[in-house]
Amino acid sequence: MIKNIAFDFGGVIFDLAYERAVETFKKIGLADADQRLDRYHQRGIFEDLESGRITADAFRRQLEPLCHRPLTYEEVQGAWLGYVGNPVDERKLQYLEELRSRGYRTFLLSNTNPYVQAWAESARFSAAGRPLSSYLEKCYCSYEVGLMKPDPAIFRYMLDDARLQAGETLFLDDSPANIAAAEQLGIQTLLVEKNGDWREAIEVKLKD
Repeated sequence: MIKNIAFDFGGVIFDLAYERAVETFKKIGLADADQRLDRYHQRGIFEDLESGRITADAFRRQLEPLCHRPLTYEEVQGAWLGYVGNPVDERKLQYLEELRSRGYRTFLLSNTNPYVQAWAESARFSAAGRPLSSYLEKCYCSYEVGLMKPDPAIFRYMLDDARLQAGETLFLDDSPANIAAAEQLGIQTLLVEKNGDWREAIEVKLKD
């Protein structure tokens, strides 16, 4: 019986726009952005940021020579927010609230970074002016816990920290590699279409 539901962030809760992110990074001077950015798992200094090995400020300083110019925090955040395709679908946020009202424990488990999370935890995140964390019990962010999907350790961290049973937990992601990692631990999974509407699919799972 499913009692807990954990969600990926980009491509699941908000629409992921990889091509737009490439363009926003190119606009601040990163000419080879298409070689440095990834849809699911970042590399180089981008991975260092999302894994928590470097801070947001250290990332900005290391990005400057790649862009051949000084950068402000706002410029770097704006580039990262290129990943955010459309305004967050309010129907999804309302559904998250509905799940909690029905007694389900809900979580975020995401490879993300402080630039994106600063937006997610601001009034800009939703049309209602509410931050992401107000819709979920807890957010597990890669840069905060020092682990990244698809490493099974980040799933173990969430299970242990929230005291969840793997078999009672459903995990949604649009990455097959992340889904496979969760399944190794006995977590129930739902591979969803990137930027799709997964509400009905969850309801089917909850009835199984």
